Amino acid sequence: MTTAQTTRSKAELKELAEQAGRDLEDATPLEILTWAAETFGPRFCVTSSMEDAVVAHLASRALPGVDVVFLDTGYHFPETLGTADAVGAVMDVNLITLTPVQSVAEQDAQYGPKLHDRDPDLCCALRKVKPLEQGLGSYDAWATGLRRDESPTRANTPVVGWDEKRQKVKIAPIARWTQEDVDAYVAEHGVLTNPLLDDGYPSIGCAPCTFRVAEGEDARSGRWAGRAKTECGLHG
Repeated sequence: MTTAQTTRSKAELKELAEQAGRDLEDATPLEILTWAAETFGPRFCVTSSMEDAVVAHLASRALPGVDVVFLDTGYHFPETLGTADAVGAVMDVNLITLTPVQSVAEQDAQYGPKLHDRDPDLCCALRKVKPLEQGLGSYDAWATGLRRDESPTRANTPVVGWDEKRQKVKIAPIARWTQEDVDAYVAEHGVLTNPLLDDGYPSIGCAPCTFRVAEGEDARSGRWAGRAKTECGLHG
């Protein structure tokens, strides 16, 4: 077993990530997260958009009390904030909420109101990307709920890979799962999910940039609808 307290260089972390990506490709999500817990210990965290708590639940089984990082952008639906509160209250996790440097009002004062309509990439950079980069500073590895079936841009997501931008190990334990797999896990374990999932929002982001999706449409078509933008920058 790898010692979680081991201090590793960036080169060693990258090599570790690439090897694990090959070795764990066919492993179950719980096996992947158990490897992460044993390898990184407290220098491992889970990030969650609070669309559901599936990865947080899985990680809590591998590492009880695991840090779960949630980005409160200031633009979330009330249901998303409520889901975050519930996860922190009922699951065996340590919920850590990150916020941008500027409040929405302060951002409006500097850039003008509704920056998300005029320059959504900049808005995401200020309210998502920068806070996450700062919040991940004390970790060597982070897990996300990315799945290959969500969109063409995520089709090649490794179960374990190297996050070049942040110089960290990035883990996607449910990358090989389908929506049916997620639904089955939620039903079996009674996992918390965002109520908006049952109200026409199969993919949930900030309220100004997330819209209902008609039945049969791509799940992420309600994100930045009418724009070429498909990702917020956290995973690009």
